[in-house]
Amino acid sequence: MVVPAKIFFTKGCGIHKDKLVSFEMALRDAGLAPYNLVTVSSIMPPNAEIISCEEGLPYLSPGEIVYCVMARTETNIPGQNIAASVGLAVPESHGKQHGYLSEYHSVGISGHECGEYAEDLAATMLATIMNIPFDPETAWQEREQVYLASGKIIKTSHLTESAVCDADGKWITVIVVAVFVLP
Repeated sequence: MVVPAKIFFTKGCGIHKDKLVSFEMALRDAGLAPYNLVTVSSIMPPNAEIISCEEGLPYLSPGEIVYCVMARTETNIPGQNIAASVGLAVPESHGKQHGYLSEYHSVGISGHECGEYAEDLAATMLATIMNIPFDPETAWQEREQVYLASGKIIKTSHLTESAVCDADGKWITVIVVAVFVLP
């Protein structure tokens, strides 16, 4: 059994005439181009320490298979706004209970809206397994207060990247990645 000991977050944006190369450029911008990324589902491991990207990258070796949660979107439609975000929700009992990560990507909404939605998704998934009563029809800001007031969720956050496609119609890719560091 291998449970990640650390996690870090990074983001990037890439532009190129070819879709695949725009993704490569986004990976380079995020510092992740030399690794073989394998996307996994959205569980924040118990006890995983959140570290900075600068602290996390030295743990990785070029060519290594690296597990991650990734939000990604791309466009080549001039003027189109795109955004990608990873949300995080950590329980008070982080040593015993897993948390949640959520990936969300969108077209046509702001980076701020995308980020709040991703954070909401992660917090809602955690709240449902912790039996925190809430009204799913209320706005995120109201539910966030309910979650935090319960004392069972101690941290929610998100990281977001957004961009608008230039008039030249080159592909633009945005990514946000939660990277797991194995012990």
